Amino acid sequence: MTRIPLLGEKQVGRFTRIAFRFARRRFGEVPEPFRAAAHHTGLMWTYAIHESAYERAATRLRPELRDLVVHRVATRIGCSWCVDFGTMLAVRAGLSVERHRELAHYASSPAFTELEKLALAYADAMTDLPMTVTDEQVAGLRSRLGDAELIELTYAISLENLRARTNHALGLTAQGYTNGDSCPVPWDVQISAAAPAPGRASAPR
Repeated sequence: MTRIPLLGEKQVGRFTRIAFRFARRRFGEVPEPFRAAAHHTGLMWTYAIHESAYERAATRLRPELRDLVVHRVATRIGCSWCVDFGTMLAVRAGLSVERHRELAHYASSPAFTELEKLALAYADAMTDLPMTVTDEQVAGLRSRLGDAELIELTYAISLENLRARTNHALGLTAQGYTNGDSCPVPWDVQISAAAPAPGRASAPR
């Protein structure tokens, strides 16, 4: 159960109702974070405009790489809503979600390239509290991606931390976008598998 009421069309103003209808046409139903944010319409519109602008601007990074790091952050934080919604978007975009099965063991898995492993380790380091990013990580990614793609990668990881931590704090859970069909492994298995190895500081959930 959510920790804040989710507003419906009869509880919001005219322009928010229009936004709800647009979201429903695009995604099949209104995303629950949007319905929660409708309690503060100024921030709701700020969030919507930002996401739209980000979608248009984030064109440098390979979509498959962005999908992997975003999914990894969502599982590290424990946001089942993000995993559900993100999996739906990945499937719609024609991306394979099969490698998500291997994310908890990416460092030793042959399913990922060296660049993907570096990016996933960077996502983990940025999500850790306190952050554990090193000069070597950034230098390694910069040499392979270049400055613009490094910035885009960093921004994608930061943005998913914002989404996932906000949704988790408000008690938003999987909304059923994938109906359990497209998500490659059950959510509880993902969370269990994503637990940090012994001796490594874990990010508070």
